[in-house]
Amino acid sequence: MNMPTHQKIMSLPQLQTQRKTWKERQELVVFTNGCFDLVHLGHVDYLEKARNKGDRLVVGVNTDTSVSRLKGLERPVQDEYARARILAAFEFVDAVILFEEDTPLSLIQAVQPDILTKGSDYTVETIVGADFVLKGGGKVETLDLVEGYSTSQIIERVKKSEGLTKA
Repeated sequence: MNMPTHQKIMSLPQLQTQRKTWKERQELVVFTNGCFDLVHLGHVDYLEKARNKGDRLVVGVNTDTSVSRLKGLERPVQDEYARARILAAFEFVDAVILFEEDTPLSLIQAVQPDILTKGSDYTVETIVGADFVLKGGGKVETLDLVEGYSTSQIIERVKKSEGLTKA
């Protein structure tokens, strides 16, 4: 039976307890992170690919404050709870955790994933936490992205279409 959506959104202590259970079962834990402001096809495809790398997928989600610092004051479009809840609704996502920092390094160190993934717009050398995961015997992988799908691109298309309808 699948875990109810709201139970997949975890605090760090809850996630660490769950991680311990997964480790005891010898399940490989994959970790990825992002803002996931407007979830779209690119996100779904990416998260499915990430989950297929292991047995469990943990998604770190930037808090509203963190997104604003990284993306500007107009972002996020959706609040952190909405973003976390949407991601938790996917059957291939096993846990969602919010983080306040600009990078997930301390979260990665706390979770100790077996596999760390990011999109192919990164290189292994530029992925935050890669050295930590590799030193611990884990893997770091970049996954192909669906071309033409990014939150920033979607927001720009919406802004352009709004401009056309107002004229």
